[in-house]
Amino acid sequence: MATNSKRRQVVRSLGAVAAGWATGAWQVAGAQDRSQGELTLSLDFTALGRHTPWYVALGKGYFKQAGLNVKIVPGQGTAQAIQALESGIAQFAFSDVVSLALARARGASSAKFVAMNYQSAPYAVFSLAQGANVTKPEQLNGLEIASGAGSFSPKVIQGFMKQHRLDPGSVKFVNVDGAARVGMLLSKKVPSIENFIFTQVGLEKVLPGGQLSTLLLADHGLELYANGLLVKEDMIKSRPDTVRGFVKAAMQGWRDTMADPQAASEIMANYVPGINREVVVGEIKLLSALAQSADTRKFGMGWIDGGRMQRSVDFIAQNIGIPGAPLSAASLFTTDFLPKGAA
Repeated sequence: MATNSKRRQVVRSLGAVAAGWATGAWQVAGAQDRSQGELTLSLDFTALGRHTPWYVALGKGYFKQAGLNVKIVPGQGTAQAIQALESGIAQFAFSDVVSLALARARGASSAKFVAMNYQSAPYAVFSLAQGANVTKPEQLNGLEIASGAGSFSPKVIQGFMKQHRLDPGSVKFVNVDGAARVGMLLSKKVPSIENFIFTQVGLEKVLPGGQLSTLLLADHGLELYANGLLVKEDMIKSRPDTVRGFVKAAMQGWRDTMADPQAASEIMANYVPGINREVVVGEIKLLSALAQSADTRKFGMGWIDGGRMQRSVDFIAQNIGIPGAPLSAASLFTTDFLPKGAA
């Protein structure tokens, strides 16, 4: 069991990450003059364990082998990553289907997914085993969940409840600052919190074994694509070889990370000084479950299925709302640049 001081340190760290998700408090590098071979990838948030595959591709020289000079910069959220792409700050962005669908509907983006890195969505509800102990969808009925203002997660959870024929109106979402959310759960001031599944790693470090209960919606039927690699359509048309080389190098980084999390964490530590390698390895293990699927085993890492993309768009339209005319799922992605063959 963690000491009190170590526990407070981890809770503060978890709170800082959660605050960054909720408020977009991360710094982003400004645009620079670039030659044709120099490219920037904008992450969705600050560099964390789940972003290790991109750094593995960089550290192992896969981008260099493709003739590309790549820089990775932190982001301020998934919507901001798309903005960085559209403004020219970045040529590639790591963002999610919800943000792209909304941006495309508003005419604010011409980007497409060229790889889908999260085959399953990371939305999760955490509670204490000696408290709400939420492990089944039906336990969401009447539950109080700490969330953040402006987050899409409550609508995703309510949409998930509809799919299970539960009462989405019965769940109570409480607006809690991201930095305070984890601490409030541990002090039992709230019965549950929502966050990405990666939060599980830090929570398990400060709780005795078996004291954390996790409900990952994707484990109970939520079929929703999440984060993937975005490129603007004009770059797809004007520089297809660059896009193809970038995607091939990146997917090799993802494969290597899944195959050897420990080695991957050491590479990550070279780029992000002070990062906790144990936490990185823990996040990679969770990431592996999100990134790999029957589709990736058959078609390769990053595969995008048109039917699943349409179901994702339909879920977003029905539960979050997409303004304007119905959005064509086919307009959001292309598989033309993915390496052929199984992962």
